Amino acid sequence: MLTNILITGAGSGIGCALAIAYARSGVNLFLCGRDLQKLQATKSLCEELGATVFLEVLDVADEQATKNWIEKIEDIDLVIANAGVSAGTAGGTESFAQVKKIFTTNLDGVLHVIHPAIEKMKQKESGQIALISSLAGFRGLPSSPAYSASKAAVRVYGEALRGNLSRFGIKVNVVCPGYVKTPMTDVNDFYMPFLMSAEKCAQIIKCGLARNKARIAFPFLLYFVLWFVTLLSPTITDPIFSRLPGKKSF
Repeated sequence: MLTNILITGAGSGIGCALAIAYARSGVNLFLCGRDLQKLQATKSLCEELGATVFLEVLDVADEQATKNWIEKIEDIDLVIANAGVSAGTAGGTESFAQVKKIFTTNLDGVLHVIHPAIEKMKQKESGQIALISSLAGFRGLPSSPAYSASKAAVRVYGEALRGNLSRFGIKVNVVCPGYVKTPMTDVNDFYMPFLMSAEKCAQIIKCGLARNKARIAFPFLLYFVLWFVTLLSPTITDPIFSRLPGKKSF
């Protein structure tokens, strides 16, 4: 039974929805994010459902601060590394500053969270780690190169960790959502197929983690299309993807 759950990026979007989905009497939620006001709103909603909530205002890009926070937590049963940022190439190419920011948060931020947690879980020989990737991590999209690449790295690393950490009793799951209605996608001014609510997304993730699914990828049709595209030659797919609308830059 999950008692101590750590979720990053819990101030809004998927992170907030996950915190609410797991909130119940007897559960301790350790939530972090960069905006105290948003975190406090999440905390209030979770406490109404009976959870005990501990907040930390934190940028997971800060390795030492993240490590210090996690080391202060006595026991962790489930870690959901969810914090992330998104931007693209609308109006031109990506700047190096944007690329660096995306990788620092989406990839380094995940590593900063999960590795201190892994050390704790190895000591008790149990635990579960969920890494939030994206369906964009299956094929590099010209509209968001750095975002696609950072999420691909998270996906592949998580899948490798699953086999590596199983001998220590640690479960690892990779989550690859499609379009979810969050503040991150609200800035998109193009059609997003199969757009779902953050609440529905959280329930799918929660069910998948309970079943210890190696890869929780959804919605299925969009996942299948992107998976199939990876089997095709770039000669075929490049002209198609080059026509996709550009995602806004920072």
